[in-house]
Amino acid sequence: MSTSKISLNDKYDIEKHQVLLNGTQALVRLMIAQKERDRQAGLNTAGYVTGYRGSPLGAVDFQMKRAGKVLPENDITFQEGLNEDLAATALWGAQQAELRGEGRFDGVFGLWYGKGPGVDRSGDVMRHANMAGSSKNGGVIMAMGDDHTGESSTVLHQSDWAMVDASMPVISPAGVQEILDYGHYGYALSRFAGVWVGLKTMKDTIEVTSVVDGNPNRMHFKTPDIDIPDGG
Repeated sequence: MSTSKISLNDKYDIEKHQVLLNGTQALVRLMIAQKERDRQAGLNTAGYVTGYRGSPLGAVDFQMKRAGKVLPENDITFQEGLNEDLAATALWGAQQAELRGEGRFDGVFGLWYGKGPGVDRSGDVMRHANMAGSSKNGGVIMAMGDDHTGESSTVLHQSDWAMVDASMPVISPAGVQEILDYGHYGYALSRFAGVWVGLKTMKDTIEVTSVVDGNPNRMHFKTPDIDIPDGG
């Protein structure tokens, strides 16, 4: 029997791998773990989280604030958006932070969050920001909260089609563990392909709690060896 001490505070301790998380907390852990992955890869990156709350992502701002000093200690900034499209526009700008070599960091990896109606109003930003691309050491994941049955929403919504319309790849985790795993995959994909990545979430994956493997090195990715054209 293990004699190691277990605490609910373990969820954001990168040294602890078996942790208890709900889906929203997994988004917080994802940011911390991505920073650690970059640190181990010799990159000095920063994280930026912004969006507008709404079920099933209604507690993202609460959990980000509750994480306390662990976020700034890892160069991660949380900033509630005035609305969904302004938040997405801010992330668009963050992907250009080191464009001219003037930034403090090698790149900024971003996380946007919002529910279906907020996705609808952000279509212009999604399309143009995705066309503009992402930083090779940054990347953007858009966590889109879907309420297929309208349980806590005025209208039914399914964001998959908005992502497809904006030419964004879609990743759809089936549980808390996959929010972490697919999240790391999403950042790797965003960086390599220069695209924004949509992360589909529902109450079935966000409003559940599981013991997961939070090892930041759990996932390993191979990127094709290709010659990148001048200008990206």
